[in-house]
Amino acid sequence: MIGVLVADDDFHVAKIHAKYVERVPGFEVLGQAHSAADALTAVAELQPDLVLLDIYLPDDNGLNVIRRVLDQAARDDGSAPPDFIVISSARDVASVRRAMQLGTVHYLVKPFGFAALRERLTAYEELHTRLTTLDDQTADQADVDALYGLLRGPAALPSSLPKGHSAPTLQRVRDAVRSASGDMSAAEVAALVGISRPTAQRYLAYLARHGVVELQLRYGVTGRPEHRYSTTR
Repeated sequence: MIGVLVADDDFHVAKIHAKYVERVPGFEVLGQAHSAADALTAVAELQPDLVLLDIYLPDDNGLNVIRRVLDQAARDDGSAPPDFIVISSARDVASVRRAMQLGTVHYLVKPFGFAALRERLTAYEELHTRLTTLDDQTADQADVDALYGLLRGPAALPSSLPKGHSAPTLQRVRDAVRSASGDMSAAEVAALVGISRPTAQRYLAYLARHGVVELQLRYGVTGRPEHRYSTTR
């Protein structure tokens, strides 16, 4: 489970966001904080993996909380600090730029609904899992690209489709690949979506051309390589 601290000056909003987090499998809320001082104390005591942090806190700017947590981690002989997702009504570019410079993994502008937070948490979970898998290993360029790609979240579908392509079918094919635990063949996608294999192959090829899914070739002992598709990292 990924432990989460929710830090927001509004008790009601913090409670709503905590409930959102609890609805996403793999996440648990360790606690709530309503000031910068409380957030710093909670980070030290609860040691969350992730902090949902508001910028407008009553006693300090939330971005200063991030800086202090990072500084403390550096003083503690490089202990790993939590990751941060900013949740704020602050829309000024200066705040967004500073949040990026501090290494936040996402920035959500209030107000937002459950779906928006779930998408960010799901992307973060994939990143957290990948980092855990690669721990104590040497990352090559492909690994680095994949890790940074996870921060961007799932790729968007193309805005326009060629003749003969259905937007709902394209969405279902993309969702089938995204929901899989590993890569999939066109035949597997076809069976899951309820379409023919050639139709699935056509949609998968289109998604691959637009960078929404990745095409990988799996070579067997004999015969042509099998086309396998996975979510873009």
